[in-house]
Formats: sequence, C-alpha cells, structure tokens
Amino acid sequence: MNNSYVPWVAVVIAALALTILTIFSGAVVTPIMVGAAVVIGGLVFSFTVARPVAAPKANSKAPSKAKPASDGPSQTLYVGNLPYKANESTIRTLFAEHGEVVSVRLLKDKHTGKRRGFGFVEMRASDAASAIAALNDTEFQQRTLKVREANERAERPAQAGEDEYSEGE
Repeated sequence: MNNSYVPWVAVVIAALALTILTIFSGAVVTPIMVGAAVVIGGLVFSFTVARPVAAPKANSKAPSKAKPASDGPSQTLYVGNLPYKANESTIRTLFAEHGEVVSVRLLKDKHTGKRRGFGFVEMRASDAASAIAALNDTEFQQRTLKVREANERAERPAQAGEDEYSEGE
C-alpha cells in the first residue's frame, strides 16, 4: 500500500469504528451529523459520524411513545365517543392524570383520513381500573366518554371491503 493512503485509511477506519459503536451502543443520536467522503485510488469511501446524547429523563415533560421496559404488565382500554378534534397528545394528557400511559392509538378512516371518534389507550395494568372509574361517563370537550377494558382482537380472515379503518396520529 502506498504511504500516502495510510492517513486516509486510518481516518476512514476510525470513522467507521465510531459509527458502529454509536449504532450498537443504543444511544440516542442528535439530528446533526457530520459526514465526509474520501476518494482513495479511485474508490469513494463515505461515512457519517453522529454524536450520542443522553436519552430524555423519565420525568421529562415530553411524552414518550416507547413502552416502559421496567414496569409491569399493561392493559389496553377502549375509549369511545371521543371528540373528532381530539388527538393522541390530548388523550395521553387526559389519561396521564390517572396513571402511566404506554401508548395511544386513535383510529382514522383510510379513505377520508378523518378520525372515527374512538381509540385505544394502553396503560399500566395497575392504573387501568382507576382510569376507567375516573373517566367513564365523564364529559370531555362536550362529549361523554365511554371507557372500558378493550376486548381481545380475535384472529379472523380479512373479507372484501374490510380494513377501512387505520390508526391515526
């Protein structure tokens, strides 16, 4: 190998090693990344380096959509008669007053994109009963909510014309 290539090869190897360590460390990466490309002997080597940062704290005000890994089992609640203008954030905030919310799914019509007025909230099982007791038959944005344990979804074959609803944001 020509000695003029040695510094560039070292840079490429170091950048690749840093990138691999960043990927496998599981760290959250800032959206600002540094990239470069090096041409060595007619070959193009490109790499991207990102700086890992600490993950947000558990008590952060920004809601997390990831399931908590250390908590116990969760339970899914059906939430019906939702206002059509309600979004995942407002429902998460409402249910968070009664326990830890794992996820929120509000369904939309696939054809129109409009909300269907119902959805599902996944909470820690220990908090679900208190949320049902506190929120069922209560008024929220001029609508009386219906909150109960969600039924398990049965496996069944799809039929023609079915699948008209989707999860929304």
